[in-house]
Amino acid sequence: MPFKSKAQRRKFAELLVKGEISPETYEEWNRETGRKELPERVNRAKKKAKRKTAKRKAKKARKAKKR
Repeated sequence: MPFKSKAQRRKFAELLVKGEISPETYEEWNRETGRKELPERVNRAKKKAKRKTAKRKAKKARKAKKR
């Protein structure tokens, strides 16, 4: 699996120095990444709002107004 960001590559290098991952693992990831220009960081994907909960809230609000 290739690295997704420069920060991830640095983290793996740190783990390698600490001895928490093997040199083979680091080299495998590095080889698969190649010479790709990586972003500094990758943002997490935002969670989508669940429609069911929004519908329930709207339904409860309508019932409250009727009372």
